[in-house]
Amino acid sequence: MSEITAEQVAHLANLARIALTEDEIAHLTTELGQIMQAVEKVGEVATPDVAPTSHPIPMQNVFRADVVANDDVLTAEQAVAGAPEADGSRFVVSAILGEEQ
Repeated sequence: MSEITAEQVAHLANLARIALTEDEIAHLTTELGQIMQAVEKVGEVATPDVAPTSHPIPMQNVFRADVVANDDVLTAEQAVAGAPEADGSRFVVSAILGEEQ
């Protein structure tokens, strides 16, 4: 069983540039120790003959198929008709990235 020390937590916090109080370090030391124990427990039951899974139940696609519909389709002119500003068949919007584009 691997043991997490307060010094390791303080070192990791320093590397991450996170200022922690002594109370926070003590609290995180306990929590990280419990997390490590849980990971070790999972490692004990993981065997080569059990395939890794991302979900405990089979997943399936719940989306409908894309179908091209010709009814109720706007033309480009209809789409920009209500726009505050348009240039032919395109919307006109303010630049947000600057001159380098």
